[in-house]
Amino acid sequence: MTIRVIIVDDQAMVRAGFAALLSAQADIDVVGEAPDGRQGVQVSRTVHPDVVLMDVRMPEMDGLSAARELLDPPPGVVHRPKVLMLTTFDIDDYVYEALRAGASGFLLKDAPPADLIAAVRVVASGEALLAPSVTRRLIADFVGRRPAPRKNPALRLNGLTPRETEVLELIARGLSNQEIAGQLVVAEQTVKTHIGRVLGKLDLRDRAQAVIFAYEAGLVRPGDGRGA
Repeated sequence: MTIRVIIVDDQAMVRAGFAALLSAQADIDVVGEAPDGRQGVQVSRTVHPDVVLMDVRMPEMDGLSAARELLDPPPGVVHRPKVLMLTTFDIDDYVYEALRAGASGFLLKDAPPADLIAAVRVVASGEALLAPSVTRRLIADFVGRRPAPRKNPALRLNGLTPRETEVLELIARGLSNQEIAGQLVVAEQTVKTHIGRVLGKLDLRDRAQAVIFAYEAGLVRPGDGRGA
């Protein structure tokens, strides 16, 4: 099945370059683009992409605000695409808030072309782009130095079974489904089932939000993850 993508970036050359690269892939179709977050939201709600490549800093409406509108739409708007943030390290604050809002991950704008293509496929498949250890360190750092949310997320852990809690902890430590299956000595499909139940019970959109929730609930602490 073809992955429908729109590119939202205020630099025309960036949009053109990304569009040419992605359109050359047999399984990816670039169906729209926009120069700012406000127009990006409008385009997304018109063409219904699977993935939105969203720059962080843009005029009119920045990528963070646009991501929030797409991922928490008003009543009557059903479509919610996956959002992949495009960023640089000097704006980590925005990256964390975007992940917290429900973005599926982030990618450096100067990443190799193969990484961009792979990222679109990963996010479209429903996974979060959280494999690089630097991403786990980023989340751990911001969760570690921010005040806890007004509602204590630890209380929501009570609704999970011990095995589901264990799976959530391993997700937050950066393990893949295959690695979790190996550690728990269960089938990978069983791990996917547990993850689905965890996300459903905690009302989380994907693994990115699961990682953030685990840190905020105190299930894992900054520095606990592999490579952190």
